[in-house]
Amino acid sequence: MLKIGSHVSMSAPHYLLGAIKEALSYGANSLMIYSGAPQNTRRIPTDRFKIEEAQEYMKEVGFDSDNIIMHAPYIINLANTVKPEVFELAHSFLVEEIKRTQAIGSKVLVLHPGSHVKAGDEVGLAQIIKGLDMVIEQVDMKDLKIALETMAGKGSEVGFTFEQIRDIRAGVKDNSSLGVCLDTCHIHDAGYDLSNVDHLLDTFDDIIGLEHLSVIHVNDSKNIKGARKDRHANIGFGEIGFDHLLEVIYHPRLAHLCKILETPYVNKKAPYRHEIDMIKSKEFNPSLLELIEND
Repeated sequence: MLKIGSHVSMSAPHYLLGAIKEALSYGANSLMIYSGAPQNTRRIPTDRFKIEEAQEYMKEVGFDSDNIIMHAPYIINLANTVKPEVFELAHSFLVEEIKRTQAIGSKVLVLHPGSHVKAGDEVGLAQIIKGLDMVIEQVDMKDLKIALETMAGKGSEVGFTFEQIRDIRAGVKDNSSLGVCLDTCHIHDAGYDLSNVDHLLDTFDDIIGLEHLSVIHVNDSKNIKGARKDRHANIGFGEIGFDHLLEVIYHPRLAHLCKILETPYVNKKAPYRHEIDMIKSKEFNPSLLELIEND
């Protein structure tokens, strides 16, 4: 069965319960949420998230809790060696995010590896390894995976090559709780070719191992391959194209993974219901953006 969903909001007053209902309104059977605004550290106690109500509702409608993906906030930067206070915030806040993820019942927490802030890739990668070691030693990870997201390589981002993701995993003392989030826009912008998905997956498998994939972010890109800019486009309206993204979504080697859309809003309207309909029909609709705008 296709596991397809999108980023949804988790906001007052219904929080997780509202997130589940929003996902279902898009025709989704999976979703991704943040435990709070991704740009700041303001968080409410998890006992206000309506977790029990959401769990009961998921049982009623047959929504699998394993299809709930969490995303750590962007402000977590484990690669920073320039400002010790930023690294310490990243370490301590990631510990709290793991606890929030476990309270919600999610088994995957997506994490941007970080930016080295002009200190260099090697320095940044070593700092990420140090931070992950500290976090994993401090928290009982249980069956939770931290999924390191493949990045586009803009600015001083690290994690934009499969080799860098491999090196982070290899450097962490206990990497059994480290997975990978493959983002189609990001790897395209980093220079990987999605016109031959079998070859792409073989490359990933040789370098990292497909068994370490935890989730897929499916996004088109506004940029040419290798631009290293990270600008998402709606499905089929970018440089990757509908057919290549559809091949990723339906590839048998990825069938067990949730595919999460993070595509742009159209005239302040969520595109996900229409994009998911198009993905399920396997037919590109060139009028999709107008359809969303007029919805």
